[in-house]
Amino acid sequence: MSQKTSLSPAPRTGWLTHLAKDTSGNVIAILAFALFPMLALIGGGVDMGRGYLAQSRLQQACDAATLAARKRLGTRVAVDGVVPSDVVETGNRFFNLNFQDGAYGTENRQFNMALENDYSVTGTASVDVPTTLMALFNFNTLPVSVTCGSIQSFSNLDIMMVIDTTGSMRHTNAGDSLSRIDSVREVIRSFYDQIEASKAPETRIRYGFVPYASNVNVGHLLEDDWVVDNWTYQSRRDTGVLLPAVGLSYTYFTNYMYVSGTRSPNVEVSSYAATWYPPVGDEAGYYRCEGTQPANTRIYDYVIDDSSATLSLQASPPAVITTKDGVATANGTEYWTQRDGDTCRVWSYTDTNYVENFDSITVLPSLERPVWQYRPIARDVSNWRTETEGCIEERDTYVITDYDNVDFTRALDLDIDLVPTAGNPATQWRPRYRNDIYVRSMMHDGTGSFTTSNVTTADEYVDSGNWWFSNCPAPAQKLQEMTGTELDAYLDTLVPDSATYHDIGMIWGGRLLSPTGLFASDNADTASMQMSRHLIWLTDGQTEPYDLAYGAYGVDGLDQRRWLPGGSETLAANIEARFGVACEQVKNRDIVVWVIAFGTTLNPIMEECAGPGRSFQASNASELSDAFQEIAGAMSELRVAR
Repeated sequence: MSQKTSLSPAPRTGWLTHLAKDTSGNVIAILAFALFPMLALIGGGVDMGRGYLAQSRLQQACDAATLAARKRLGTRVAVDGVVPSDVVETGNRFFNLNFQDGAYGTENRQFNMALENDYSVTGTASVDVPTTLMALFNFNTLPVSVTCGSIQSFSNLDIMMVIDTTGSMRHTNAGDSLSRIDSVREVIRSFYDQIEASKAPETRIRYGFVPYASNVNVGHLLEDDWVVDNWTYQSRRDTGVLLPAVGLSYTYFTNYMYVSGTRSPNVEVSSYAATWYPPVGDEAGYYRCEGTQPANTRIYDYVIDDSSATLSLQASPPAVITTKDGVATANGTEYWTQRDGDTCRVWSYTDTNYVENFDSITVLPSLERPVWQYRPIARDVSNWRTETEGCIEERDTYVITDYDNVDFTRALDLDIDLVPTAGNPATQWRPRYRNDIYVRSMMHDGTGSFTTSNVTTADEYVDSGNWWFSNCPAPAQKLQEMTGTELDAYLDTLVPDSATYHDIGMIWGGRLLSPTGLFASDNADTASMQMSRHLIWLTDGQTEPYDLAYGAYGVDGLDQRRWLPGGSETLAANIEARFGVACEQVKNRDIVVWVIAFGTTLNPIMEECAGPGRSFQASNASELSDAFQEIAGAMSELRVAR
């Protein structure tokens, strides 16, 4: 943006011209005549000096005004060329502070701003400087004008967005017209448009994404040597023994889909100390929650449409399956108590006309019933690329008891830079085979318990790998430059489903962004390309794990790789603590972490992860947009456009 200055008094003809043509006279007259050019030169120098002083101060005021206005504008996109009123007010205030009306004896002060197509703020300022000696020669004023401009631009950036795509993202926040996931899509598109429109020439801005739920879909990003050839799963095998069919049917509900209404975030109502039961003999001590909680007011009604019934045959085990459509409506508040170490916390959520569709499944066993042996079973996984969806099980870890002193030689899952060693399964990832998973000894009706030993029975234990809270999210994306069309196509792949496990999202967001880890060849700085790295972590809920879900650490209740059921730490507390460790590992790579809680509250571990000024609580789409604008502003560089 160029700046122009105008100091252009126009000469006039008059009596001096006539005097110059008059050759009669004497020495005194000639001397008197000679004084006029001298006076003009002296007067012109004095007045031009005053003019240049006014011009210099006017330029400074113009620059200060557009800088302040552009900073105030932030990353708001205004395409009509009109500066918003609050931005105009800010610019005018800075202009007035730096060049007051009448300063240096000036007159007719004017200042105007405009918003350009590149989102720079430009300004024009002008004053008239009254002359002194030059007024004797009919030059009464010196018009002074300047132009100025300020732009907010972006240099080299790597931006990784870690997005919670759990089932609650289907919900709509109070006051919004779009669901949470649709609001996230719109805000990210606006964020992208602002950055791309304002980036400096010859810069590189890349975007990466890690959708997360109870797992992450990163298989397509892994090299073959980074994945094991064989792995063991909590599964079952057919013993070949058949028992007579008992003919007893059972029914369960599944495939819940949100329709309408609202469900509030989980809210902590109260807390109290858990009761400690000391060890007895060989039995370990334990805590128990024995306090009271408010009575539930939630009313859950459902209707099954018998006319929608469809029949199908199940081959293994042989059964007739009847599927019917169901609609459920819930209103009121549900309370529950959750133990967190030695503290019992009472939580609640409230449904308001919350409507869901679901499938009612009735299973009628037929023919003989096979007898199964439920146990860990090893299998060849060399064809995992064609046999799985791309989600993984994490590499080796251990049950951490001191999160301030984590042993990263054992917690390989939390070492975000460690490159796997071919042939060393401890360092490698394991493919997720959801159809192989059976949780002993948990029944479909919710009865049963976790049994780590082998079980032989004709009972049908839950295949939790196929339950909603185990579903695999959309594929993650490595850092890359993107067009608007490519961004839209990617955002459209985000489908809300599954449960909330924050740790796995942070771990893989860090892995894909780190300049010193798995993708160092793509991410590391070079002599000609220094990057600024930012991780934006967005969630719409608190940690919500299920111990029988099949996630990134297997089935937590059975595999017990990171957590022990019945211990002093809840699974939710374990996941949050690991999230905190992973976040510190990310920040240790000179990565700026931003945390956004959308439609939910920030908890202390989230705020600590982001640090001061880098966490946001957005209750609706407008506040979410404000958060992204502030983040974009912090990533950008504000400068005077010359």
